[in-house]
Amino acid sequence: MNGIKKIKVVLLTSAITITVALSGCAAISTSIAKKDLDVQTKMSDTIFLDPVEPDKKVIYVELRNTSDKTNFDIAASVKRALQAKGYTVSTNPTTAHYWLRANVLSVDKASPTAAQAALSSGYGGALAGGALGASVGGLAGGWSGAGIGLGAGALVGGLAETVANAAVKDVTFMAITDIEIAEKAAEGVMVRQDSQQSAKQGIGGSRVQTSSEVSDKKKYRTRIVSTANKVNLEYEEAAPSLTDGLVRSISGLF
Repeated sequence: MNGIKKIKVVLLTSAITITVALSGCAAISTSIAKKDLDVQTKMSDTIFLDPVEPDKKVIYVELRNTSDKTNFDIAASVKRALQAKGYTVSTNPTTAHYWLRANVLSVDKASPTAAQAALSSGYGGALAGGALGASVGGLAGGWSGAGIGLGAGALVGGLAETVANAAVKDVTFMAITDIEIAEKAAEGVMVRQDSQQSAKQGIGGSRVQTSSEVSDKKKYRTRIVSTANKVNLEYEEAAPSLTDGLVRSISGLF
């Protein structure tokens, strides 16, 4: 019996050692791979605007933020970027040749799949879910069977993995912004715009509203999804790079 007990102790010790080592390796691997901030800004649809004379490079800008991050501000930076390109930012929509309107819909933690879904849905599409605080996956949770000693080893290993995951998190912040640009059509050209909207009426009911109008403006819409990824990333660190990428993307349309 003493010999069997010694074997169980050795197996338990080995299981704990290997499990803790595997958990530590996963955490270290993530820390190294994600140590630098990775920021990406992608646009759902490309917009090409017609070139105009210098005196027509006048833009009316309306930028809103309806996310819960009230300090996620891009308005001043976008206006400065446009002015640096030779555009005049006007407060009068009637005299402006271009209208630039944007709304920051959401700024939050998200998974990479949620970011791709938000981009694929395009302008006006549903906001992607999947908010999370990602962490290192469970290399340590696979121990099983082989007696009470190994069961205890799996329990301790699971605790080790939990500690490692709590200390090392693979975090992604995502910003979703819808953009609409309008430009005046050439003289003599009138643009017909048809729209359709479904309005819910109680439970299970709906009403479809359609409208048509003639305008002198051509309109283009796109969605911009910006992501920032790093191990243990905090919003305060992610925000400046997210706003910088968003400003470059919006101003780059002109």
